[in-house]
Amino acid sequence: MAIRNVGIIGCGTMGAGIAQIALQAGYLVTVNEINRELLDKGLERIHSSLDKMQGKGLIDDAQKGEMIKRLSGTTTLNELDQCDLVIEAVIESLDVKIKLFTALDAVCKKEAIFASNTSSLSVTQIAAATSRLKQFIGLHFFNPPTLMPLVEVIRTMTTDKVVLQETIGFIKSLKKVAIVAKDSAGFIVNRLLTPYLLDAIRAVGDDVGSVEDIDAGMKLGCNHPMGPLMLADFIGLDVLYNAANILFEEYREKRYAPPPILKRLVIMGHIGTKTGMGFYDWSDMKKPKPAQLAV
Repeated sequence: MAIRNVGIIGCGTMGAGIAQIALQAGYLVTVNEINRELLDKGLERIHSSLDKMQGKGLIDDAQKGEMIKRLSGTTTLNELDQCDLVIEAVIESLDVKIKLFTALDAVCKKEAIFASNTSSLSVTQIAAATSRLKQFIGLHFFNPPTLMPLVEVIRTMTTDKVVLQETIGFIKSLKKVAIVAKDSAGFIVNRLLTPYLLDAIRAVGDDVGSVEDIDAGMKLGCNHPMGPLMLADFIGLDVLYNAANILFEEYREKRYAPPPILKRLVIMGHIGTKTGMGFYDWSDMKKPKPAQLAV
């Protein structure tokens, strides 16, 4: 089955970004949100991004207009009934995702492929809530989807080989690089990245070095684009904490256990750039300063 019509559930930063790159690749795109206010915000996010592309000379008036014609929005799942591929990009909650795909299963055509943009949850567990185990797959886009070149394609034990290849073809058509991972907690990237970030946080808690020096050490000594603590703030300490708990539950290895200092920061609501405070003070986004942490 050729993929022509793509549905995106959730039109926040991730969903809007996925919708935009699908539009740029020539697909019909329908975005869905839970209410009109969030839908309007999401559509405006896409339109604004296309305006910026036009302003930079990356697209012209005709190209922007043609993309907008292929974009539609809805607050009801019924309008996704003709989609060939439906990608979910909602909050990282197993219960929410299962409820969503159960509802989608009842309204989408039987040939449709379902994909979850989860970064750490069990794709198998979500797929089991539907009647299309062979047509269920994970598509882990990275933030922001418009700039990040990688997509993890997660296959379950029951994902059909043809569906896997069709989905990889779709990702390549977006001008992204697809890597295939089996459905295990953390997949490839987060399974390797999470322990690294947690080790840096443990180093802060153990007073191995200051936030600034730990980040400088990894940035300058290993030629990383940014230090692990700053990266954790960008990811969101709440997101990292939840992912660590999922990985620890799966593997029961100490390296995945969230350090106490991470738990305390999340409890206080100091979760990084989203709240303006984490391992750094983000009052000035252009000049973040290491937060004063009493560890």
